[in-house]
Amino acid sequence: DCGGSTDKAASSKPQTQKESPLMQKIKKEGKLVVGTASGYPPYEFVDTSVGEKKVIGIDMELAQKVADKLGVKLEVQDMTFQSLLASITTGKIDIAISAITPTAEREKTVDFSDSYLVGKHTLLVRKEDAGKYKTLADFNGKKIAVQKSSLQEKLTNEQIKDAQVVALTKVPDALLELQQGKVDAVPVQSIVGGQYLITNPDLAPTNVFFKIDSKGSSVAVPKGNEDFIKIVNEVIKENRDNGNIDKWVDEMTKKAVENAKK
Repeated sequence: DCGGSTDKAASSKPQTQKESPLMQKIKKEGKLVVGTASGYPPYEFVDTSVGEKKVIGIDMELAQKVADKLGVKLEVQDMTFQSLLASITTGKIDIAISAITPTAEREKTVDFSDSYLVGKHTLLVRKEDAGKYKTLADFNGKKIAVQKSSLQEKLTNEQIKDAQVVALTKVPDALLELQQGKVDAVPVQSIVGGQYLITNPDLAPTNVFFKIDSKGSSVAVPKGNEDFIKIVNEVIKENRDNGNIDKWVDEMTKKAVENAKK
């Protein structure tokens, strides 16, 4: 190592292969810069219980574990979801963790880790209808309120025969229609739906799920950093095996609800 061995960690282990550019940058700067798009609780949202604007959530717990594993500080950049992947390619952020589903299109510009959380898509109904619907077919011809241009709208149109779809701008608007008895059900991503059930005790879950080939959420990383992805995958596996990821889902769902009440 002719660069002088100021970096103990790097010099103490045999340099079998060269570290990727991302790994070098993170170690040099002593921090991991993670991009996210708050406003998607419980994955990421702004904690209103503290003075400063702090983004918390399931994804931020994972980000912290990755930073801990690398022995660096975590820095979170909050931006719009649309700008995340471009910010990786321009180097504005190191990686993005924001409930991102890998797609063929996205894989052209970034690499992805293993999936850390698969959100299924289910339907919520009124409490008095709990247990009434056993399969997707039981919703045929029913009135379903969805969020406009969401994946749930697409799934409803494709998988529920003759569904009378009411498309609204926001999920809470759809839930209100359901509570008022104007529609029969509202489809939601099940992890996100957990908080709606806490805040709306008059609604109930169904054990009915849409058929979907969902890869779940993964960490987006600039192309060509296999050594970094390997570490992220180790962190994901450790925290899945020890029950942390399930625990974060529960904790952050409750926290998101407390936040919404303020």
